[in-house]
Amino acid sequence: MIKKQLIMEKALELFAQQGIEATPVQQITDYCGISKGAFYLSFKSKDELIIALIDHFMIQIIADIDYMVKNTENDAELLYTFYYTTFHSFHKHSDFAKIFIKEQTQSFNEELIVKIHYYDRLMEGIILSLIERLYGEKVENTKYDLIYCIKGLMNSYSALFLFNNAPLNRELLCQSLVEKTNLLASHTSVPFITREDFQMLKHPIKEEITKEQIIEMIEQISKEIEEPLEKESLILLKQHLVEPTLSPAIVKGLLENIRKHPHCKWVSYLLFRYYEIE
Repeated sequence: MIKKQLIMEKALELFAQQGIEATPVQQITDYCGISKGAFYLSFKSKDELIIALIDHFMIQIIADIDYMVKNTENDAELLYTFYYTTFHSFHKHSDFAKIFIKEQTQSFNEELIVKIHYYDRLMEGIILSLIERLYGEKVENTKYDLIYCIKGLMNSYSALFLFNNAPLNRELLCQSLVEKTNLLASHTSVPFITREDFQMLKHPIKEEITKEQIIEMIEQISKEIEEPLEKESLILLKQHLVEPTLSPAIVKGLLENIRKHPHCKWVSYLLFRYYEIE
């Protein structure tokens, strides 16, 4: 196992058991069976390790949810699919999800707050696209309130099952939340959050990705993977970024080739957004 990956996995176990603040670097290195020097060769600090954990898991969670929402053709199944994918992802990465929920309310580290808000804004964008697709002009005045209602439902029920070890009937939960969301969309008539409020509430995102950064990311991933299909697809996508020659259908096909590879999830998500592919 790569040392950096080992540190992240073992640190996650400790963080989930006793919390981030209560876990010193020395305990992490003892648990990994490595020296402090080896730790600092991989991470400059514990905060950098935490940020790496947030990136590692949120990349997977956001990319999976975004893909499922965009590729669910039946509107009647869209909301259920959204909730199911979200709770499935949180359950799959339950140790990380516990830490992430706690850090959102407890962190005073500016860099961590910016990182958390970055992924929060991406999730809000997914939810907004879902609301506009399902309810259209009927919720024009209340759609921003609906975003926060849906986020509240997600966070509350996630915390219930993550921190209380309650048995989870995921299918029933998602059916219940679909009903609640539809009722809110149909009957909410007094808007609280306006478009202007929503824009004002946005926290500055310091991580807007440029085309050049995506190209650099592709070059790095291409060195790390060996699978010929994904490697060739990345090469073609990089060439298309430098000099666009491919049709949207071919670009989408190339993205489908790479999106499930664990090293390619984030770059595929960024490229889907960059090319505005539904």
